[in-house]
Amino acid sequence: MPHQIDEAFLALPLRPLADAALARARALGAEHADFRLERVRSASWRLRDAESAGSSDSTDLGYAVRVVHGGAWGFASGVDLTMDGAAKVASQAVAMAQLSAEVIRAAGSDEQVSLAPEPVHADATWVSAYEVNPFDVPDAEKAALLTDFSRRLLGAEGVDHVDASLQAVQENKFYADSAGTTTTQQRVRVHPQLTATAVAASGEFESMRTLAPPVGRGWEYLTGTGWDWDAELARIPGLLAEKLAAPSVRAGTYDLVVDPSNLWLTIHESIGHATELDRALGYEAAYAGTSFATFDQLGTLRYGSGLMNVTGDRTAEHGLATVGYDDEGVAAQSWDLVRDGVLVGYQLDRRIARLTGFERSNGCAFADSPAHVPVQRMANVSLRPAPQGPSTEELIGEVERGLYVVGDRSWSIDMQRYNFQFTGQRAYLIENGQLAGQVKDFAYQATTTDFWGSMSAVGGPQTYVLGGAFNCGKAQPGQVAAVSHGCPSALFRNVNILNTTQEAGR
Repeated sequence: MPHQIDEAFLALPLRPLADAALARARALGAEHADFRLERVRSASWRLRDAESAGSSDSTDLGYAVRVVHGGAWGFASGVDLTMDGAAKVASQAVAMAQLSAEVIRAAGSDEQVSLAPEPVHADATWVSAYEVNPFDVPDAEKAALLTDFSRRLLGAEGVDHVDASLQAVQENKFYADSAGTTTTQQRVRVHPQLTATAVAASGEFESMRTLAPPVGRGWEYLTGTGWDWDAELARIPGLLAEKLAAPSVRAGTYDLVVDPSNLWLTIHESIGHATELDRALGYEAAYAGTSFATFDQLGTLRYGSGLMNVTGDRTAEHGLATVGYDDEGVAAQSWDLVRDGVLVGYQLDRRIARLTGFERSNGCAFADSPAHVPVQRMANVSLRPAPQGPSTEELIGEVERGLYVVGDRSWSIDMQRYNFQFTGQRAYLIENGQLAGQVKDFAYQATTTDFWGSMSAVGGPQTYVLGGAFNCGKAQPGQVAAVSHGCPSALFRNVNILNTTQEAGR
């Protein structure tokens, strides 16, 4: 049954504060003004070897006013929940815009901020898809479940240590702007994780982490809805023992079957960030660079093989970047970024959309706090499965000599999202279409277009998994956003595999 917006949030003076702020901004001559009040509750619970290692529970409450005045941005935020306080913050935002306009003129620039149009969404509400709010579950119950999971792993032969954690977020936002849009939203997300470690007599150690991704779900995710925890916890000790005894990979060229639990991160780094249009235009350059997928290549850049179809999506059920409306009042959408291997779209906010001639933003503005200005942030960027595509086992069966890579681990990618290498939690040698045991010390290395160009088969819907992360970083001052990436298993031909131990000179 769909949830309602939290009554405690609705009891705040949302509309009176917005009315006071927007009225002051209009009176001071703002061409555009928007008001955003947020309450973000974030909590975490941590265990080490089935014993409590700490917990936290904090709430960030405040509001922000953003204006366009004299063709320049202005922004200010506050925590005084009075009409006078909101009006004062609006005045500060206008003053900041006036100062910015002076700086722009002094620099000899005539650039004016203008926003792509968006239909008015009046009195709109939206709540994410979950069954049980994790904040309605007693802390003792959360600790008991994490303790039980930890003890199952600790009781298995060969497991020496277990770390367990759970992060939960409830995000409420109220938005109003001078065009008449008002939206009220509530999002819930959770990230449970367990890591088992084994230590050999020689002192060598290995770890194995659960593959369960963070999701836009509630407490039900930890009790069997959306993930089989019993099955995964039962497998980890054997997988860990096999990894500890596994031989080091032989460097060379291999075919790769990449599991969704690994491929989501490659999508995030090499497609998700690369198709943020502020990056491709050079507006985002200081924090992790720009993008090789420049705007002049829209419609012509061969991003990958003809099997490659990637969407940006703010509507995917249980997606971490799924919303009803973004932080500029734009309704959530789904659109193509790569179609049949060619770059055909970008992720946009309203300013970048107008600047580059798009008719409308696709809803990618987000701020992680009421104290931060909205910036262009990633949608759920996902590789589409082949409608009648093969299973993972069938993909493996197509490989004579290769690796099957499972789980994410470390990664490295250059400032233009082009040259990269990725490792994984585990990899299996493939010989004549059969798995032939784990190998370790591996990393796959390529350029973005070579890697995606080598994709020769895409798994079917039965292999599709929505992965993701709570902690995608961008902007200065830095902001963090949660984002999901769905993908099937996929087969890549002739990929360079490094032996990481040899590369480190050991």
